[in-house]
Amino acid sequence: VGAGAGQAPARQAAVNGGLPPTIPAVTINKVCGSGLKAVMLAAQAIRAGDARLVVAGGMESMSNVPFYMRGLRGGVKFGDQKIQDGLIYDGLWCSFGACHMGGHAEYTADKAGVSREDADGFALRSHQKAVDAIEAGRFRNEIVPVEISGRRGVTVVDTDEGPRADTSIEALAKLKPAFVRDAPEGLAEYVVTAGNAPGLNDGGAAVVVASQEYAEAHGLEIDAVISAYAAGATEPKDLFFAPIDAVQKLMAKEGKAIGDYGLFEVNEAFAVQAIADMRGLGMDEERVNINGGAVALGHPIGASGTRILVTLLSAMEHEGVGTGLATLCLGGGNAVALSVERV
Repeated sequence: VGAGAGQAPARQAAVNGGLPPTIPAVTINKVCGSGLKAVMLAAQAIRAGDARLVVAGGMESMSNVPFYMRGLRGGVKFGDQKIQDGLIYDGLWCSFGACHMGGHAEYTADKAGVSREDADGFALRSHQKAVDAIEAGRFRNEIVPVEISGRRGVTVVDTDEGPRADTSIEALAKLKPAFVRDAPEGLAEYVVTAGNAPGLNDGGAAVVVASQEYAEAHGLEIDAVISAYAAGATEPKDLFFAPIDAVQKLMAKEGKAIGDYGLFEVNEAFAVQAIADMRGLGMDEERVNINGGAVALGHPIGASGTRILVTLLSAMEHEGVGTGLATLCLGGGNAVALSVERV
């Protein structure tokens, strides 16, 4: 969500991050897939000969998105004015269906046959896997500690705040459905709660994409090679099924089947969406989000695409797996998918 971030956010990140001001930068917006799309564009630029090395990533500060007050620029003559939440309007609201993303998640649960018990069970496993990964130190090589100065001194943030060791299936079952007003009428069950959906999160992630020739000439260690990437699209209300289309297109490009990939990162916009996509693609859940997913770790919209790729690469190294695939659904009925192979 770009509102309130200032002019040219990517340029800010590049210059303030220490890159020379002679290095160009561009900000893209492909909603939840922005971070992964940035990696795809980097690969395309390198393959086209327009670049040899690119820093690609995504960032999001959902806590800093401003509220809007419409009409003031043209002048307000009389009466109270409505304040609009920019985070919902520009980040979490369907421009086509005039409803919160949670409403489409309820539609998805009904269409895919995902029950409340299914969603809560998946959410619990997401938290458990994330907590286990944190305790085992499996995120250490993919997190850059951030120092925050305050009145009480410096706080070092080096651990994701979302995963909860104290959650349980009983606690999740007590939560009320959060999007009844946005859901289609006549549903037999309402499934989506605050417990089986991500919270509101801030975050950032980046990778360095280079040509093989550049990496070898400069002594850079190659972690993995981008094998293929694809985009998918559906009707806007079917956005949570769009990763199925994107992954099927990617597999067709590679001539592979779903069983040919060792690990998967499927962004958990909602537990019901991740379950629907796993079922639709025939994924083995034992190989999906093995260190937890966005329900536990969080879904900072613009950052998630790169974050799940970084997590995938780290998990592949830790598990000794050669191939992996990352995918995300996007508001509006789009999706992106990208596969990698360790060297």
